[in-house]
Amino acid sequence: MSEIIASPSTRRIALEQGVDITARARELGRTTIGPEDVGARTAPARTPSADTSRYWDVDHAQFGPVTTEKVSRFAQVAAANMAAAQALVPAVTHHDRADVTVIEELRRAWKPEAQARGLKLTALVFHVAALARCLRAHPRFNASLSADGQTLILKDYVHIGIAVDTPHGLMVPVIRNADQKGLWQIAAEIADLASRAQARKITPDQMGGASMTITNLGGIGGTAFSPIVNPPEVAILGITRTETITVWDGDTPRPVPMVPLDLSYDHRVINGADAARFMVNYCALIAAPRNMLV
Repeated sequence: MSEIIASPSTRRIALEQGVDITARARELGRTTIGPEDVGARTAPARTPSADTSRYWDVDHAQFGPVTTEKVSRFAQVAAANMAAAQALVPAVTHHDRADVTVIEELRRAWKPEAQARGLKLTALVFHVAALARCLRAHPRFNASLSADGQTLILKDYVHIGIAVDTPHGLMVPVIRNADQKGLWQIAAEIADLASRAQARKITPDQMGGASMTITNLGGIGGTAFSPIVNPPEVAILGITRTETITVWDGDTPRPVPMVPLDLSYDHRVINGADAARFMVNYCALIAAPRNMLV
């Protein structure tokens, strides 16, 4: 059987209850295990009211040919988490954009060195480095709210989650202590973690515990979106495809490559002014990436 996917908390519960995760997965015929599979008490799913669910319970075949596809256990768990987050977190999305002229110049200039190292220096590498520095400068973004909403837990570490689109669902491996790593090391870790995610070889210690997540659609397209905050994180950064924007220097138009940025945040912890200041700092780092090399 492939590597068993289970969160650190699930593995802890299994250990406490003497449950063999591998055997349990084999028994269930799955490679993903949740806390409910090892006997943990979980809150019962909220059943939609009859008036609501009747609109969902439709025989679609009456309108034409259909096929069915089983939703994987992994996708079901992710969907439940996202639905809960969307329902419980009062999220706001701040939209901005940053000049990537210098980043693109550096990527071209350093391409030979990247090839010599066997690496690809993507724009995402610079975003991870910039986000790590902003999380140090803005501690409320590097925090989590306790389950009862009474305590803010400020973290003295910076771990960046990278959302990876895989055939078996969205996975979020984590770059640990990103603020202590240079661009080349970040590039190597992104490539390694993305490859492991695609091959379903991510281990529990390579997921969970992120300070904040980046979800990058730049390689696909789009101009903006509103990513869902992934609790217990209090913010998430979305990136879409770079576009050329006309910037005016006095009376002279100048084409500038700009990357659209979408910061969704938990309004219980972060207010609009906090988000605006965070993005001003972030955009300044992206526009002048050499400041991240100091």
